[in-house]
Amino acid sequence: MAPQLRVYAPDDENDTLAPEPSVHIRLGDLLPLVAMAERQHFIWLKDFLDDEVLINEDLHEVLMAFRAAVRPSA
Repeated sequence: MAPQLRVYAPDDENDTLAPEPSVHIRLGDLLPLVAMAERQHFIWLKDFLDDEVLINEDLHEVLMAFRAAVRPSA
């Protein structure tokens, strides 16, 4: 017998309030995991692509410079 699907109405309170970030992780621990998930095309990673990550200004400057350096010339 085929499983029955259920439809749930969205909870308006939970839709507008995102949980505050509460876990600190080293970038060196995070990047290999994210890279592996990307390489292996794990679908769950797409659920988090709009999430924001707080980084320091120095890292932001380095990343923006790197992005500009590796951008293909037109």
